[in-house]
Amino acid sequence: MSIYNPQSSIAEQFISHDEILATLDYAAAHRGDRELINDILKKAAEARGLTHREAAVLLECSDSDTIERIFSIARDIKQRIYGNRIVMFAPLYLSNHCINGCTYCPYHATNRTIARRKLTQEQIAAEVIALQDMGHKRLALEAGEHPTLAPIEYILESIDTIYSIRHRNGAIRRVNVNIAATTVENYRRLRDAGIGTYILFEETYNREVYNRLHPSGPKSDWAYHTEAMDRAMEGGIDDVGIGALFGLTDYRYDLVGLLMHAEHLEARFGVGPHTISVPRIRPADDIDLTKFPNAVTDDVFRRIVAILRLAVPYTGMIISTRESAECRKQVLDVGVSQISGGSRTSVGGYAEGEQSEGSEQFDISDHRTLDQVVGWLLELGYIPSFCTACYREGRTGDRFMSLAKRGLIGNCCAPNALMTLAEYLEDYASPRVKVEGYKMIDRLQQIIPSDKVRRITEENLKAILEGKRDFRF
Repeated sequence: MSIYNPQSSIAEQFISHDEILATLDYAAAHRGDRELINDILKKAAEARGLTHREAAVLLECSDSDTIERIFSIARDIKQRIYGNRIVMFAPLYLSNHCINGCTYCPYHATNRTIARRKLTQEQIAAEVIALQDMGHKRLALEAGEHPTLAPIEYILESIDTIYSIRHRNGAIRRVNVNIAATTVENYRRLRDAGIGTYILFEETYNREVYNRLHPSGPKSDWAYHTEAMDRAMEGGIDDVGIGALFGLTDYRYDLVGLLMHAEHLEARFGVGPHTISVPRIRPADDIDLTKFPNAVTDDVFRRIVAILRLAVPYTGMIISTRESAECRKQVLDVGVSQISGGSRTSVGGYAEGEQSEGSEQFDISDHRTLDQVVGWLLELGYIPSFCTACYREGRTGDRFMSLAKRGLIGNCCAPNALMTLAEYLEDYASPRVKVEGYKMIDRLQQIIPSDKVRRITEENLKAILEGKRDFRF
């Protein structure tokens, strides 16, 4: 029996199997407890967050009125904290060489059909230029785990290369990193390299299932993998991003585990995850989806996102181009705050296009260009934001959360979003998107609450029209 202790540094104690099972039993027993559910929803509506048990109870609710209340509160919380801003990013795949045996990922070491590739620094520069020409400012760095073909030194050199590239008005202002679990010392090196968020998915929090899905390689060590975020924060990385790959096991189990992980980081370090990602398993080379019968329907997926927004109201939530445009629209409404656009999951996919095919990590469902996604967001009433200001101004970790919980991020985030949108419109947008974007900017800059901030924003927007760049609060 594993003793549940959210303050422990031991994985099996802060992700306690017995506590998860007890939570699921509790949720099933109280799914019809109207008084309890009303109390949970009232707490959620005050943006006070929810415990993993409270969230599990809501996940068990099946009546349409309760589900609609969950969606309604999630919309309200998202609007209060994030407004209508949606942060844009793109993944950049450096290498798909990997020594792990993960049975749901085409990078697994025994796959003999996938095209193996590793980008040189010159090829990385070409990828960055292609991404800059699209308009991207924020990247998520991806690589398979390989001690000789993709060591930490290669990752660090690649980060330096990315930050060094200036092309016309383009610049990658923030590199987030999604690589394998590593040591405290290596996390310090990543911090010193100037990364934004360190991202690592648990895949599944069910240890038994995890062990079965990871039969070989360093990633097969469940405890070492699960404790990675602790080591990252010990290494001085303020912002970490967690996630589960829904569809590997019962989604209820993984949602509870995901929230326990967030609670653990809050309990031990005083700040929870900066982001939570919610990928679903997708078709890929050498992966038989019939072996994964726990697929999550769109309706359940939307409910998971909404409940996460209620449970961790101040945490960013990410969805990728794994999902269709329609699915992304539905979850943007109830919680998601960051999306990718114009993504390629192949190594070299941005500069080489079709020539890079065969090296993809998973199939993409949303194939639209970044400009098409930006235009779509504008049509839906969202502000596509390319802002990276909080990272560069030191508003990370507990400092960001303090501002968020006091409702103060709107004083900088909304104008920063408008200014970075204006940069995109001037440098990259199609004529139609440019017109629609400026309509939104003209409307929203007038309602910035602070007179001083509104005046400075107006001055900066004029300077952007004159060719100046990179203004931020």
